[in-house]
Amino acid sequence: MKIGLSSLQPLGRALMLPIAVLPVAGLLLRLGQPDLLDIAFVSAAGQAIFSNLGLLFAVGVAVGLARDNNGAAGLAGVVGYLITIEAAKVLMTAPPEVLAGLSGDAAEAAAKAFRDQALTRLGVPIGIISGLIAGDFYNRFSTLKLPEYLAFFGGRRFVPIAAGFAALAVAAIIGLSFSAIDHAIDVFSRTVVGSGEIGMFVYGLLNRLLIITGLHHILNNVAWFIVGDYHGATGDLNRFFAGDPTAGAFMSGFFPVMMFGLPAACLAMYHAARPERRKAVGGMLFSLALTAFLTGVTEPIEFTFMFLAPALYAIHAVLTGLAMVVMNLLDVHLGFTFSAGLFDYVLNFGKSTRPWMLLPVGLVYAGLYYSLFRVFIRVLNLKTPGREDDPVETVTHVTSGGRGEAFILALGGAANLVAVASCTTRLRLRIVSRDRVDEAALKRLGARGVIAPSPDSLQVVIGPTVEAVAQDIRDQWTAAPSAIAAAIAVESAPTVLSDTLKAALGGAANIRSSTTKAGRLCVVLADAAALNETALTAAAPKGFVRLGSDSVQVLV
Repeated sequence: MKIGLSSLQPLGRALMLPIAVLPVAGLLLRLGQPDLLDIAFVSAAGQAIFSNLGLLFAVGVAVGLARDNNGAAGLAGVVGYLITIEAAKVLMTAPPEVLAGLSGDAAEAAAKAFRDQALTRLGVPIGIISGLIAGDFYNRFSTLKLPEYLAFFGGRRFVPIAAGFAALAVAAIIGLSFSAIDHAIDVFSRTVVGSGEIGMFVYGLLNRLLIITGLHHILNNVAWFIVGDYHGATGDLNRFFAGDPTAGAFMSGFFPVMMFGLPAACLAMYHAARPERRKAVGGMLFSLALTAFLTGVTEPIEFTFMFLAPALYAIHAVLTGLAMVVMNLLDVHLGFTFSAGLFDYVLNFGKSTRPWMLLPVGLVYAGLYYSLFRVFIRVLNLKTPGREDDPVETVTHVTSGGRGEAFILALGGAANLVAVASCTTRLRLRIVSRDRVDEAALKRLGARGVIAPSPDSLQVVIGPTVEAVAQDIRDQWTAAPSAIAAAIAVESAPTVLSDTLKAALGGAANIRSSTTKAGRLCVVLADAAALNETALTAAAPKGFVRLGSDSVQVLV
């Protein structure tokens, strides 16, 4: 199994699948606790998720890594996880101090309790390893053909069998060397926690810098689910919800950045935009700021200036690291199950330590972000939204049915797509050729950024609606590839406008020129004010895009 940059990026996406379950788990856990609704069975329902995170990671990573996200990979992950856990227990030996003064049934019960608790600490790492094996085996063996008398066990059915045997080897390693593994994890955890402010700063800095590759999810999983131990709960996030008063160090610093800093940066970019373009970018920036404040989803904001103004992004990364340090020095401990937004802040206020300190720190951070962004944008003449040399392109009236086709056309057509997946905010695609992708068209459709980690992979930053966009693409891609191919072929056909379309565009005399390209009718108008948007919406049900002051593109 080759582990490189191209392999780690799918892993980062796969890790988000089990994490997506945590918001509902945290909601149930908190609502059922005595300081809120005090409903025991609701709290127990949430705790059930936290108690079985290893199993969730085994399934999620396996399915996420499988080339077609097939459930057979998830089954193989479960098989591998259960075999590893139970087989390792048999091979483990309880240390003498655990059995001191005990004999018979009491000694056996103490040894069993030790093994159960010990492997609970390793649940998430074992789950990730089981998922890696299952996903890789699915991609290798799901099409395996066996002799006719063994054909029943071939193909996808072979994957859980192979994963089970591989799990035996993993169980042997863990069971026979548990003391060494446990000691290594303990030393690592103590080193990270003991690194203090330096460790906090480096974590915050790397967390933002790795966003461009999508590998920040891997860094987060180490901090949130592995580092530290509190009565069997491992990781900063788990320990926070288990009641550890020292937990939250790897989460608290995100709150002032995501709830205050980046929304203030949006305000700074709005004020820095050219007066004639503020209206065009204002709605976008406001929606991005509100999303960050409420939910903590910030990638759409970050990609608006990550490539346009790298200096600003470097400042943002440094400020995130400093926020980790500041919140740690102030002994503020906040936690979340999804991200550092208002919803998580309010829900977990009662479990937090000094949560009210977020307000003054957040206001200071809002001032810092606003001031620094305004100064650097003006002094360096940075091309943030609304300051670009090219006309601002916005999307209007794209229906969900037309959206899938529009994205496929922008991505180079159905034949250029190999696999379509998504994570929290990004489309993660495997493609045939990077050269066929129309980045300008993707941005007109609402993309905040486009990243090409390798020649055959592409990431398109969309925002919280990415899953719906991905599903639209998959539906259109699998249901009507011939229709998309036909749409591309239209480019070579002569441009013919219907009378209804001409009327909506202000009449034939208002049309200076019209050409067809990649499924879009590109029209230049003599008088943009003569265009009737209501009529055009009816005449172009798939959607249309207004470009600058005199151009419009209609999806056909």
